Formats: sequence, C-alpha cells, structure tokens
Amino acid sequence: MIKTIFWKNNTVVLIDQNALPLVEQCVTCKSYKEVISCIKDLTVRGAPAIGVAAAMGAALGAFHLPSLSPEKFRQKFFDICNEIAQARPTARNLFWALERMKKVVAQQNEVNQKRLVKELIAEAKRICTEDIEINRLMGKNGSSLFADGDNILTHCNAGALATAGYGTALGVIRAAKEQGKKLHVYVDETRPVLQGARLTAWELKKERIPYTLITDNMAGFLMQQGRIDRIIVGADRITANGDTANKIGTYALAVLAKEHRIPFYVAAPLSTIDISLKTGKSIPIEERKSNEVTHFKRVQSAPAGAKVYNPAFDITPARLITTIITEKGILRKPYQTSIARLHQGGKR
Repeated sequence: MIKTIFWKNNTVVLIDQNALPLVEQCVTCKSYKEVISCIKDLTVRGAPAIGVAAAMGAALGAFHLPSLSPEKFRQKFFDICNEIAQARPTARNLFWALERMKKVVAQQNEVNQKRLVKELIAEAKRICTEDIEINRLMGKNGSSLFADGDNILTHCNAGALATAGYGTALGVIRAAKEQGKKLHVYVDETRPVLQGARLTAWELKKERIPYTLITDNMAGFLMQQGRIDRIIVGADRITANGDTANKIGTYALAVLAKEHRIPFYVAAPLSTIDISLKTGKSIPIEERKSNEVTHFKRVQSAPAGAKVYNPAFDITPARLITTIITEKGILRKPYQTSIARLHQGGKR
C-alpha cells in the first residue's frame, strides 16, 4: 500500500508529489515550518492528506518546544496550530485535524509537557491510521454503485496520495476491483499542475487498474459518445446543504454529467463536511500563483506578463451531485437532511 505520510524518528516523512511520476522519493520534515512549506508547495496535497500533515506538523512543533510553563506551552502550541492553519484555506480537513490537536491540549488541566507531547504525537498518528480505515469503509460503501464493466471518469487525484493511504474516490474504485469487478478509468489530466496525469495515472498503473489518460477538454466528447458510465470525484469541503468544493474543473464535469444523464458521485470522509457553512458560497476559494498556469516544471508556455486567474477549486451545487459517499454510508438528496441526520447520529 502507498504510504503518503508517516511519523519516523520524530520527523514527518512525506512522499514528494511534485517529483512524481518521474522520481519516487520522500521529503523529511524536521520542523513544523517545513511541513507548512510542503503543504503550500503541493509536496503533500489532497484534503485528507493535508489534515494528517497538519496534525503531524503540530505534533512536531510541540516536540521541539523548550521547557515552558503550562500556560506558555498552551499558548505556543496554539500559535503553531494557527500558523499551520494559514497554509491553505479551502480544505476543511486541515482545520478539523488542528481542532482535534488543540482539544488534546485544552482538555488537560495540569500540563506535564513531556507526557502531553507524547499524547499529541499519538493523536497525530491516530488521525493518520483512522484516515486509512475510513477510506476503506468509504470504498466498501461506494463500490456497490459500480457495475462490472463500467467506464469511470475521475478528476484530479483522490487516491492514496490525497490521503494517508487507499484513497477516497480512487479508494471506491480500488474496493470495486478488490471485489472482482472489472473497471476502466478515464483520467482527466487536471490542469494546471496535472494531478491526474502525474498522480492518478501513476497510482492506477501501480494497482494494475486499466486506465486511459485524457485532456480535461475531452471529457464532454467522451460523454457524448457514450463512453462514460459514471463519474466520481473527491472533495475538499462540503457544506451543510451538500454544495461541494473540489479541484477546479469539477463543476464543468457535473454540468456535463447532468446533460448526458450520467451519475455524478462525490466521495469524502465526514471530516470534509463543514456544517458551519450553509452553502458553497461561503467556502473560501484558494487562488494560487500565476506561474502554475504560465509555466510547467519551470518551462514557460505563455507570453511574459500574461494576466492570469488561477483559482485552485470550484463549487459544484448539491443539485448536480447524485450521491455523496462517506464512511458512514451513502448520502442522498435532500443533502441538508441526510447530512444533518448523519451528524446527529440518526438514520440517513
């Protein structure tokens, strides 16, 4: 199994996703600031993976704090968490993981620093382990939606590399394969940094799952030809009504799917759902540097000084989503009701 991120000898080790698929190597972070840099520059990416990285970064920051009074330790740790929280704005999992880490400290009335640091490291490892277990449950739940022989379209990378391991949308495909279903995956390249071409194709090759790589602007034509049976994507944040933020280009696929009557699925853990936001209009959308569009691997492909708009995500309205797959089951419309029931522990 691909291990995207793990704790080793009081460091945080990450697969270097910027080097893939040409070079398979890891980056070792010795400080929380190095973890922040890896989140910002996409060495680690994907909402669940960012959450795990944030938790481990916070634990690493706590590990390197000098001996402090209980009050100062709390303040310094919360400052570290707040700094990590500034790394990227859209993925809910980053903030969810930091909230869990803060809770470990907040619940301690008397702080024994050494013991608390051990507990923080243990919590970060637990978040990592739980993520893999959650992905497997999600895969099992969602695999029932796929039929033997299906042609699946996916966008960006929602596989093991986007999580601690196994994957969300790609995890559903993996689970279906493990059940003996024969599937074929069409992989959108995913401009501008090609997470589909570089990462999803790399994972599918490793898993020996048949795939075909296409450019983003070919997807509609394949739907028109009847070559796509289902579409499945991941998510970076889902609001209380089911509106979903995901990699830029997802909304266009959902609109095309509606036109061609193709089921459009979203696979995401409960940690991606943000019930504090009523609709997708409230989701902060990250804008990234222009050189991601004007260059690739430092090779210029646009005129110097070209004006660029580079949002990393878009919002797919809930009405365009057929189902939302979670570790607790498959959510159906109206999502406002099914999401609320899930968070209240009731029936879907």
